[in-house]
Amino acid sequence: MRRITFVVIGCLLLIGLTLPGCVTEGDDSVTVTVTVTISSTIGGSVTTPGEGTFPYDAGTAVDLAAEAEAGYRFVNWAGDIDTIASSDSATTEITMHDDYEITANFEQMPPSQFDLTTSSTEGGEVTTPGEGAFTYTEGSVVNLLATPYVGYQFVAWTGDVSTIEDVDAAQTTITMLDSYSITANFESKYTPMVAGGCWHTLGLRSDGTVVAVGANSYEQCNVGGWTDIIQVDGGGEHTVGLKSNGTVVAVGDNSYRQCNVGGWTDIIQVAAGRYHTVGLKSDGTVIAVGDNRYMQCNVSGWTDIIQVAAGANSWHTMGLKSDGTVVAVGGNWDGECNVGGWKSITQVAAGGHHTLGLKSNGTVVALGRNDYGECNVSGWTDIVQVAGGCQLTIGLKSDGTVVAAGWNDYGQRNIDGWTGIVQVAAGMTHTIGLKSDGSVVAAGNNGNGQCDVGGWMLN
Repeated sequence: MRRITFVVIGCLLLIGLTLPGCVTEGDDSVTVTVTVTISSTIGGSVTTPGEGTFPYDAGTAVDLAAEAEAGYRFVNWAGDIDTIASSDSATTEITMHDDYEITANFEQMPPSQFDLTTSSTEGGEVTTPGEGAFTYTEGSVVNLLATPYVGYQFVAWTGDVSTIEDVDAAQTTITMLDSYSITANFESKYTPMVAGGCWHTLGLRSDGTVVAVGANSYEQCNVGGWTDIIQVDGGGEHTVGLKSNGTVVAVGDNSYRQCNVGGWTDIIQVAAGRYHTVGLKSDGTVIAVGDNRYMQCNVSGWTDIIQVAAGANSWHTMGLKSDGTVVAVGGNWDGECNVGGWKSITQVAAGGHHTLGLKSNGTVVALGRNDYGECNVSGWTDIVQVAGGCQLTIGLKSDGTVVAAGWNDYGQRNIDGWTGIVQVAAGMTHTIGLKSDGSVVAAGNNGNGQCDVGGWMLN
């Protein structure tokens, strides 16, 4: 009986070793399966291995990767994180020793903050938002206002201007999509200049006032009360001034109604002839009043004009078009209006009976009367401005020196020693030069005191 019992027990032990789930000590062939359940909060997802429940062999290192949606960022892994290599890293791994539940946490990113740094050049300031560094939330639309000082005008915004609504407007906006640095640019409203009438000389000061010397028989020099002037020109015996608001004033001889400019508006440049006055409007059209015996005022059909010219002793009118060609009307006794073939012109000037054109390469062309060699300018180079007198041509070179051709009976060509000149002008028989320091020089006929400019300081 005892023997039978031992046999049964032995058999049961033998059978038990082969039953599923029975593990005997020292058996390494059995695998244990564990699971990880993965989820995420709003704002992202787990891309590796995904979201849900996944089985793994115990001891397996499982890669984890969490990816945030736009506007969100990964925060951490939460839950059963004891075996996660780095719970603060969106890309990490977890080692599977048991059943785990983990969650990838995301949060909404705060709006980005960007700096706007504003500054200004001489002549004004940024009044909105001010000058300095200012911090704004991404996407903010910031108001900008640049305010010029007296005697100055706003030019443009420069710097990081890609999101400024209108870089040419003093009052505009900027959209903050990054950190930006911008500058409000100003310039003097009144740029000093000189101009010559037949027997008088004009100077525009940097404060917008005007001075005059020379013949005053028609009160052409009575400009002492003029203010806010941005350009002047002298005719035979009249003076014309352009104001910053686009209106025009005039004094002097009005026998041909050349001073009847009181109703003119939207003018950007004026020119005075012997007995007529010309005005260039901002839309590129031209108006004229005064003596029209030679049709020098027949400019009503002109368009696309960027500069006009009429000399103090001229009976013709010149117009420079934006494409570098030239038009002309008026007295053409010496071919001074035969400019149909001119090209690449950047400035025009009218003499008594001749016409001048400055080309883009710094050379000069001339046609018309040449009795005194006033059109002998073919060898001139490096010229930046031209002016015409009575049978006289003046050229300003880029180095501040001056050249001249033509009539010299009054010494109006005696400019060889002039230096530091930034602008030239010519009267009937005299020549004027504005120096870079604001002083003025003159040569030629001084019978009416038109060359008495030694005390002028226009800056």
